[in-house]
Amino acid sequence: MRLHTGLFLIAISTVSITCGCTPQAALIASLIPDGTLNALLGNLERVPDENRRRVAELERRGEWTELGQLAARELAKDRSNADWWLIAGYAHSRLGDHAAAAEAYSQVVRIEPDNAAGWHLLAQTHRAAGAPHRAVNVLNNALLALRDSALTHYLLGETYSDLKRYGESAGAFEGALKIEQKFPAAWYALAMAYMRLNRPADARAAAAQLEKLDATLAGRLRDALSQAAVIPR
Repeated sequence: MRLHTGLFLIAISTVSITCGCTPQAALIASLIPDGTLNALLGNLERVPDENRRRVAELERRGEWTELGQLAARELAKDRSNADWWLIAGYAHSRLGDHAAAAEAYSQVVRIEPDNAAGWHLLAQTHRAAGAPHRAVNVLNNALLALRDSALTHYLLGETYSDLKRYGESAGAFEGALKIEQKFPAAWYALAMAYMRLNRPADARAAAAQLEKLDATLAGRLRDALSQAAVIPR
């Protein structure tokens, strides 16, 4: 099972940077925002069509407890099915049970070590639970299997930012951009990291790259840097 990186990139660019909710509240939503479970299901290989429809209906109605119970019943039949563990983790996340969600996502990556969705959701669950150190460990382990994943590097940078480790944060964002140069959220985050490291010239250079990719996001970055007196108004 693979969940396409494009879904994550779109979600992160449009939700975690632009939404009005708090960063902690946006963490899980940034990966699977409301209404995108169908896109997730489209990448699940070991869930029959009848169950896909059932999962989609439960998600539409917000029946997270029932969704978790459905996943538990299916996992009782086959605990090696990473797809059902992913659905179980999603249900637990929606219920705010971060410990149960983390356990489910841990099972996903144990069964499928190259499962990007499992690694990323596990890390974001730890962040949502207020445990960024655990998220750093998860993402560094993920990079052993996902070396060419720009999103993994990006999430690692975000997590280092949680810890105010801005040098390592910038390094992670740079790693993401070595893999995918047309990644607006990473340019934005890199410029902000440079700002916090008192590297105004580098922040301006990152902002210039963002201007070429996303004018709206670049405008927000200019405002943020202006307020910090890195780029004058």
